[in-house]
This record gives sequence, C-alpha cells and structure tokens, in this order.
Amino acid sequence: MDNSVFFLSREVLIQKAELMLNIAKKTGIKDASVELSENKGFSVSVRMSNTETIETTREKNALITVYDGHRKGVAQTSNFSDDEIRNTVLKAIEIAKYTAQDSFSGLPDKQDLEFHPKYIPLYYPWKLSPENALEMALVAESSAFNVSNQIKNSDGASVNSSHGHFYLENTKGFSGGYPYSRHSLSVAPIAHYKEEMERDFWYSTNRNPQKLSSPSEIGEYAAKRTLARLGSKKISTRNAAILFDAPLSSALVGAFVQAVSGNSLYKKLSFLNESIGKSIFSDHIQIFENPFLEGEIGSTPFDDEGVKVKKRKIVDNGVLLDYFLSSYTAKRLKMRTTGNSGGSHNLRMFSSSTTPKDNLQEMLKKLDKGLFVTELMGQGVNSVTGDYSKGATGFWIEKGKMLHPVSEVTIAVNLREMYKNILAIGADECIRGNKTCGSILIKNMTIAGS
Repeated sequence: MDNSVFFLSREVLIQKAELMLNIAKKTGIKDASVELSENKGFSVSVRMSNTETIETTREKNALITVYDGHRKGVAQTSNFSDDEIRNTVLKAIEIAKYTAQDSFSGLPDKQDLEFHPKYIPLYYPWKLSPENALEMALVAESSAFNVSNQIKNSDGASVNSSHGHFYLENTKGFSGGYPYSRHSLSVAPIAHYKEEMERDFWYSTNRNPQKLSSPSEIGEYAAKRTLARLGSKKISTRNAAILFDAPLSSALVGAFVQAVSGNSLYKKLSFLNESIGKSIFSDHIQIFENPFLEGEIGSTPFDDEGVKVKKRKIVDNGVLLDYFLSSYTAKRLKMRTTGNSGGSHNLRMFSSSTTPKDNLQEMLKKLDKGLFVTELMGQGVNSVTGDYSKGATGFWIEKGKMLHPVSEVTIAVNLREMYKNILAIGADECIRGNKTCGSILIKNMTIAGS
C-alpha cells in the first residue's frame, strides 16, 4: 500500500482497533467488533467547457459494535483521540443496555471466520492532479459535441477518484483489512432537433484507472446514444417481446438478489421464500458468484463480518441453489451464513445456450419484433409479490432492425413469469457494479403506451 496517499497508516488503524476492544473487554464485554477506516478522494465536473466543481473529500471513522448478552449497541466517531475512542466504546455499551434482547444477535461463529484471507489486488492509486482531471472531463464533453451539431447542450462531464483502507477486528480472533480504489469518468450530452430535446449519458468505472475507457470514447458513445433517441414516437398498448440492453440487465439480477437475500426472506417479504431447489429461471440460465476476481468492484477476501467467502453457483440450469445470508439472517432462518454480509460478490448471469457470436446485432435478430429497452425509470419492483412495472424508453424493432425510438411507455410483468420467459442472454456482457450480464431477451411483457 502506498502510505503517501493516506494520512493514517495501517499500524494506526490496528492500534486504535485494539484499544477499543481492550476497553470493551475491561468493562466485561465478551463479544465486540470494531472497524476503522479512512477514505480520500476528489471529483471535478465541467459543463459547456467551463469548470463547474472541484471537490476533495477525506473521511475517517471508528465504529464499534458490542453485544451485552443478546443486546446490541453501536457507536462511532471520526475523532481518533484516545479519550474520544474511550467515550465511543462506553457509549456503545450504554446503548446496549436499552436495546431489546435478540437471541439471534451476536458475532459470527468462529468456524465461519476467515483467518487466512487471500490477497486480491483491489488498490490502484491514481496520481491524477485536478488540472489533469479537468482536462479529461473537457475532452469527454468536447468529443460528444464533435459528433454532431445536433449536440448543442450538455448536462456536464465529471471525473471521480477515491481511495480507502480499513481494518476490521473482533473478540473471536478475526482481524483483517485492505486498501481499495475506485475511479470513474462520465458525460451526459443533450441533443436538439426542432422542438425536441433528448438526453443520455455514458460512463466508465474501474478500480484500475488504466482500464477506464478513454474520455473521447466515452464522449462519442454518449453522443451517439443521445442522437439515437431523437424522433421518438409513442406506441399503442400491446404485449410484445422485450430485449433489455446489457447495461440494464444488472438491475434485473439485482431484483433477484434482493428477493433471495436474508433480510427479505426471514421477514417473509419475498416472492421467492422457500425456493431453494426449485426452478426459478428458464433451464438454460446460470448465476455464479466469484469474490476473488482481481480488480473487480465486488471482490473481497471476506465479508463485512470477517466471514469466509467462496466461489459458488447460485442458480444452476434455472434451479435456485442458495441464498445470500449474513450471520444474523442465517440464524433467523436456521441456516448457515453464506458470507454475504454487505451484499453479493461479482455475480455473473449467463445462458448455457449463448455463443460468442451473440452480440447485440444477433440479439436484435432474435428479438425480431418487439421493444429494445435502453433506459428504465422509477422503482417499480415489489419484492413481496414479484410485480414489476417501470417506465421505459428504447427502440421499436421489426425484422431485427431499429424502426424508430420509443418513449413514454411502461413495461410490466411478474418477475416469476419474466425469469421463466428468458429466451436468451447475449454475449455482449456489461459489468455494472458487482454484476455482469449480457442483453436479456424476454418472451413477452405488457407494454402500456398511448
């Protein structure tokens, strides 16, 4: 780790963590965990070739969770002085006295903790000056303007860079932490045609700045997406096949993750309660989790509680094999933690029927006639019932070709039906956050139009 990036060394984080645990132990607390962290970053934005913002951030935090029997207390501070550290620990202990007893509350079982974490490269410092960052943002925006004189306005371009490190320790002997980074570049051009205006955007994000798309590539692609939306038409209400653009597919995976996560399951707030071993998706659908991928956003050697993580199949040939559980939600469900406190880790959803030639053009041919969705709006997902309804824009497709842009429609279906009616997934995979998926072709959905 390049200590010059941070104000606090790893040794300082360890020292303060051990101080907090020792104070807790001296008061009679047997179970406690602490997490100390520091984050640094900056962001710049431009609009219409002018500098809009230059911001720098630096945050540090010390958080302690104590368990007084089955009563839980949590307190945190950004002041790392020994006196404030002591006060924070005592506050957590005091808070625990007033919380309700919860027999499921407590640290993870020792057998589930990761005492030999793998090294995963997640830290790629970017020694980028604000001046250079501004230049990148300006290039991205100007590249969008250069595509067409119909790009007459802009919602701006921005560059963001952040670095952080943390240290986690508990009274059962677990300790670990690592540095990490995340960088991004985005631009949002606005196109004009007569009285019509359309806006779209594109971005690139990665832990490794060398893997970001170039500013000119991002600007040009954002402009092309925006221009393609001009001349949109309304369509009548109908049922039709739907093709979700690859960048949107991660949201469909996310709806599934929420439904099979412990918090929804133990509260009986999921349409997929008690679904392990049942066929949920079409029989060619696979979902795989891999926490150990180098440089990926969802990678980690252990979860937020210090629990072991592992590669695993979540869905095999359409059948649900496992949930996403923390130690607490696992206890509530009388199961074992899956190492998913904090969420899922690098999910990839794909079809065993996909071939390398199944790019977007091939997927449009498979769609043949229907709606190609490129943007979704609104929340519109009821995880209790599985009902799905969102505003959408995109393109009407006939004979595998784009006929015209479409706006102001709502698409709806129940997720159980949607998952069963996945006809194909493209090879045009897109990574968004910790999820990877290609474009998804759905057999039939309701389209509410004019």
